[in-house]
Amino acid sequence: MQHLVAPSLLAANFLHLEKDIQLVNRSRADMFHVDVMDGNFVPNISFGFSIIRQIKSIAEKPLDVHLMISHPDIYLEEFRKAGADWLSVHYETCDHLHSSIQRIKELGMKAGVVLNPHNNIDLIRDIIPYVDYVLLMSVNPGFGGQHFIESTYRRIEELAKLKQELNPGMLIEVDGGVDVNNAEKLVSSGVNILVAGSSVFRSKDPEATISRLKGPF
Repeated sequence: MQHLVAPSLLAANFLHLEKDIQLVNRSRADMFHVDVMDGNFVPNISFGFSIIRQIKSIAEKPLDVHLMISHPDIYLEEFRKAGADWLSVHYETCDHLHSSIQRIKELGMKAGVVLNPHNNIDLIRDIIPYVDYVLLMSVNPGFGGQHFIESTYRRIEELAKLKQELNPGMLIEVDGGVDVNNAEKLVSSGVNILVAGSSVFRSKDPEATISRLKGPF
């Protein structure tokens, strides 16, 4: 399959959010990436249920919702109601990760697990057979505009090996510092979904940037 591109609305212009959503609707992007932060698990606060519902009302592509929050299990159903189509939770935020993943699937969403840059890939070996995707953070979570952590390439290759062994249909997603300069290398390393925020919305021509991220390379 060709890789997917998911522009991150965290980097959009909040004063003209509808305009940026329509831009993504028109573009070659495959989905919207929506970061949810609670000010506890990460030192920032972002989109809540009401904003996600409004995004969903005009989005013509799926919402890929990334929960950077403590105790996500409390809210899984609410995020589905708000419009999440894909939902990912961080490895360390779930007391019973298998149950969390199963519940996300029961609610009709694609289920993902997220690893921070310091998390060992092997931590999720036992959950890989059950997830639809794994999101590797290539920056420390909480803020956009950070520089890509180069060790991510090695981590992608490690994850790709586990994928082939345990769940060939699983997708690998990368978020943080993704731009037109590293997109091709990321895809060739095994990435299936590129999340790009600042490099899209702060570019002179966001639609053209999305097209470059989409390729072909």
